[in-house]
Amino acid sequence: MTNSLPFGGQQVPIPGFGAMGLSSAMGSDLSLEQAEPVLLKAIELGCTFWDTAVAYKNGANEQLLGDFVKKHNVRDQLFVASKCGFDVFGPQRRVTNSAAHIKEYIEGTIDRLGFTPDLYYLHRIDPDTPLEESIGALDELRRAGKTKYIGLSECSAETLRKANSIAKIDAIQAEYSAFETLHETNGLIETAKELGVAFVAFSPLGHGWLVDDFQFKSPDDFAPDDFRRTVPKFQGDNFYKNKAIVDEIKQLATAKGCTVAQIALAWVAAQGLLAIPGTTKASRLEENWGSRDVVLTEEELKTMRKIVDDAKPVGERFSAISQSMVGH
Repeated sequence: MTNSLPFGGQQVPIPGFGAMGLSSAMGSDLSLEQAEPVLLKAIELGCTFWDTAVAYKNGANEQLLGDFVKKHNVRDQLFVASKCGFDVFGPQRRVTNSAAHIKEYIEGTIDRLGFTPDLYYLHRIDPDTPLEESIGALDELRRAGKTKYIGLSECSAETLRKANSIAKIDAIQAEYSAFETLHETNGLIETAKELGVAFVAFSPLGHGWLVDDFQFKSPDDFAPDDFRRTVPKFQGDNFYKNKAIVDEIKQLATAKGCTVAQIALAWVAAQGLLAIPGTTKASRLEENWGSRDVVLTEEELKTMRKIVDDAKPVGERFSAISQSMVGH
């Protein structure tokens, strides 16, 4: 049972909450009133490590969280992370890590949230901007009190190591789940642990694969604006091949007396990684929170490891354009 993990000299409750799906990517664009049930449930349970970004609906996701926090006066109960690095208000929405961008976007983030974020990431790495410039700018924000911690998202192990030599990097955010373990083999997780950098795992439920009731029978069932329509893993024959992988995990969950989501999140926690599953439903958030009560035995960890290692998901993690933005 892992109920918290260290971050910046403190313990934070796990799992956290990824807010992206409230506003974008999964076919949702909730109003404050529509989002309140799941956010209030998070506060009630103590699920208080929240994640957003400027790129999520062009700042609307930050605004949504900011409006909620102001209405319910819960700032002192939350750890809130956000991200810059995409020029979402420009014509090309390109990746940029320029110092000017970072200094401009933190001000917008603070304005929309109504407070300074606890953690500010570079959402993607811009290979055309020297790390000395971008990390220096992030560190300047930290020293100015505009964020407490700084981080990177979906970078390479080499970039993390170099960035950390310029200024202390507090967190790395990247995809990890029982369905996607790339960062175990490319050195990113190992490097983060070596450097004492917290690893925040997005999509710990495999973009929805790792649940009991995955509702989609074919790729055509996704909403028109659901980003999974652009992801090779969810398209064509890949969809059906990948769906079959979940069956073994479901058998283990059934034997354990828990849900697929709960065993998947317990697995991520057992690796020492801070999962931030997202949902729009209070009931689903409560289910995810129940992963804290799942204790995996040594034998179950071995079984899960074999399933994870044997699983060979078919297809890339992102669309071609998005795939070109990761791993720098």
